[in-house]
Amino acid sequence: MSESQSITRYPHIINGEKREPGSGKYIPVFNPATNELIAEAAQGTPEDLDIAVHAAREAFNCKAWCNMPATERSRLLYAIANTVMANAQELAQLEVSASGGTISRVMGMDIPALADMFMVLAEEVKRFPFVDNLPARPLPEPTHTQVWREPVGVCALITAWNVPLLLFALKVAPALATGNTVVIKPSELTPTSTLRLVELLCELLPKGVLNVVNGRGEVIGDAMCRHPDIDKISFTGSTRVGKQVQQVAAQSLKRVSVELGGKGPGIVLPDADLELVAYGALYGVYLNGGQACESGTRLLVHDSIHDELVAKLAALSTQIVLGDPASPATGMGPMSSAAHGEKVLEYVNSAVEEGATVLCGGARAEVPGCEGGYFVEPTVLTEVHNGMKVAREEIFGPVLCVIKFSTEEEAIAIANDTDYGLSAGIWTADVVGAQQLARQLQAGSIWINDWHMIRMDAPFGGFKQSGYGREGGMESLHHYVEVKSVSTAFERNVRKKPLHRLVHKLLA
Repeated sequence: MSESQSITRYPHIINGEKREPGSGKYIPVFNPATNELIAEAAQGTPEDLDIAVHAAREAFNCKAWCNMPATERSRLLYAIANTVMANAQELAQLEVSASGGTISRVMGMDIPALADMFMVLAEEVKRFPFVDNLPARPLPEPTHTQVWREPVGVCALITAWNVPLLLFALKVAPALATGNTVVIKPSELTPTSTLRLVELLCELLPKGVLNVVNGRGEVIGDAMCRHPDIDKISFTGSTRVGKQVQQVAAQSLKRVSVELGGKGPGIVLPDADLELVAYGALYGVYLNGGQACESGTRLLVHDSIHDELVAKLAALSTQIVLGDPASPATGMGPMSSAAHGEKVLEYVNSAVEEGATVLCGGARAEVPGCEGGYFVEPTVLTEVHNGMKVAREEIFGPVLCVIKFSTEEEAIAIANDTDYGLSAGIWTADVVGAQQLARQLQAGSIWINDWHMIRMDAPFGGFKQSGYGREGGMESLHHYVEVKSVSTAFERNVRKKPLHRLVHKLLA
C-alpha cells in the first residue's frame, strides 16, 4: 500500500452511531496474504462495553422492539437480507482482505449464506411457538395454561476470525428474530466486514438494538462474560477459550452457548466412488486453508481401497491453486498469520516424528505477489494412527490425516475416539446403510458423500468438547428465548377448589 493511500479507521458503533474508543487507541488490521496494513479498528475498553450494554438495555426495555409482531419482524429480517445482497461486493472485499478467505468462497458461499440465514428466520419467526396453548385439564379443576417464549435480553455475541460474516449471520439473525438486543465483538484480526455490516443495518434497526464493540478478546470478551447486565453469551472459537468463557460466565449464571473445535472423521467404505471421495475429501479439508472448525481432517479409509485413493489425493492436491485470495483463480489462500502457519507445520513435523509419511505438501509455499503472506502447501499424511498428535488435536490448516481401517466397527470406534464431535462423514454407494451408520457417529452434523453441507435451515453444533447449543434454522431461536408458563384458574367458588382443602380443613 502506497503512502498516499489512507488507512480506514473503524470506531465502535453504539446506539446507532460511530463512537471513538475510550482508550483513544486503534488495533492494526493486516491482510494475511501480503502482511500489509489495511485498516485500524477501535481498541475497546470495559468502559466502552458498559456504554454499549447500557444502549442495548435501553433498547430492550422499549417494548415496541421486543414485542414486535412476528409478521413485522419477518419483514425486517427480509430487509436485512436485501441490504446484505445490495452491498455484497463491498462486504466480500472487506472479508477477503482481512481474513484471507478467497473471493470465490466468500461470494459463492458466505454472502449467500449470510442473506439466507436472515431469510430462513424471516419465515421461521412467523411459525415459531412464541405462545403455546396447552390442552385443557379438568383435574383437579378447570385451568388454562400457556407457555410463553420471550427474548432473553441483552446478548453478547463473540465471533471468530476465520469466517466473520457467516458467524455474524448464525448469531445475530436468531438474536434479532426473537426480539433481543445485541452487542457483538468480532475478532480483532478480522473486524472490518462486521463493523461495516453493522453500520449498514443500523439504518434499518432502532437505536441500540445492534451494537459492535471491537477489541482484544482478553479484554472485551472477558468483560462481556463478567458484565452484570448481559443475559446471554454466544461464543465461537477454540475449545480452550470456550472453557474460559463458561467458567467466567458461570459466576453470574449467564445463558451460554459455545461452538468450538473439531476433528471431523470421514469414513470411506469399500464401495465408495473414489473420484467423488478424492474431490470431496480435499474440499472438506482445503476450503479456507483448513481454517474451519468443521473441516474433515481425518479420512478413515478401508484398507482394500487405500492405495488407490491416496494416489488420487496426492495428484489432486498438486493441482490446488495457491494465490492471492482476491483473485477468482485462487483455490486456497494464506494462513491467518506467520505464527499460525508455523504452528501448522509443527504438527506435520510431529507426525513424521511419530511415524507418519508426508504423501504430498508439508512445507511453506512461496506465492508470487504475496511474499508477505504465509502459505502452507496442501498436505496429505499417510500411515497415521489415531493416537498421534495430528489425529488428536485440531490443526486448523490444510492437512489431511489418512487412517486405515479393516472393518466398519473399527472405523466407528476410530471416528468416535476423539474429544470432539462437530462433524463427521460417510462415503459410500449405499446411502441407506449410511443412514444407519450415521446413528452410531457422535457428531452434531453427519454428511454423506460430501462435506461442508451446512444449510441455514438446519441446526449446526457439536457434541462433547465441540460445544453445546445449535445455530441455524428454527432450532437456533430456542437458544435466544426464556420460557415461562402462565396459568389461569376459572373456578371462583373457594369451596369447589379441591386442593385448597389440603390446607384449609374447614372447607372439607
